[in-house]
Amino acid sequence: MPAGDAPADDTRIADAAASALARARAAARSKGLRPGMKPRRRPRADDPAQVRSGAGRDGRDPALLGEQLDRLLVDRGWQLDVAVGSVMGRWPEIVGPDIATHVEPVSFADGILTVRADSTAWATQMKLLASSVLGRVEAEIGAGAVDQLRVLGPSAPSWSRGRHRSPDSRGPRDTYG
Repeated sequence: MPAGDAPADDTRIADAAASALARARAAARSKGLRPGMKPRRRPRADDPAQVRSGAGRDGRDPALLGEQLDRLLVDRGWQLDVAVGSVMGRWPEIVGPDIATHVEPVSFADGILTVRADSTAWATQMKLLASSVLGRVEAEIGAGAVDQLRVLGPSAPSWSRGRHRSPDSRGPRDTYG
């Protein structure tokens, strides 16, 4: 290297360093940093304890009660049971007030909705209306939830009273003539 080129190289290196320093200072000013400030640690995105909450929703924000209940139902597999329970709770709305005064839902098990009528005439009527009632129920809670409608008539009165009774008792028949 010739002796005359050494100061020119030093000048170019110094100019390059000065321009790099000027660019770094401008970048720091644009980020809001000033000389003498301690550098802030940036939270790691993969560590939830270090991520700060912003304006958007994330998994740590409080959730609405309805959202939590929906998630609980999905996690536990209770959607069908709750849907059928809503049918039992809204029975008058689904079948109408006339039928609801004489027929009430009793239970639901294995896709069979059991209803009890207050007279044999209403039990017969419900057996005839079973397909239309199942259609209404299907429209309310979705297809496949209720497969069959079992209609029970009024139950006979129980003649057993108290804790002690005879196992051979035939009820009131043995007292008449």
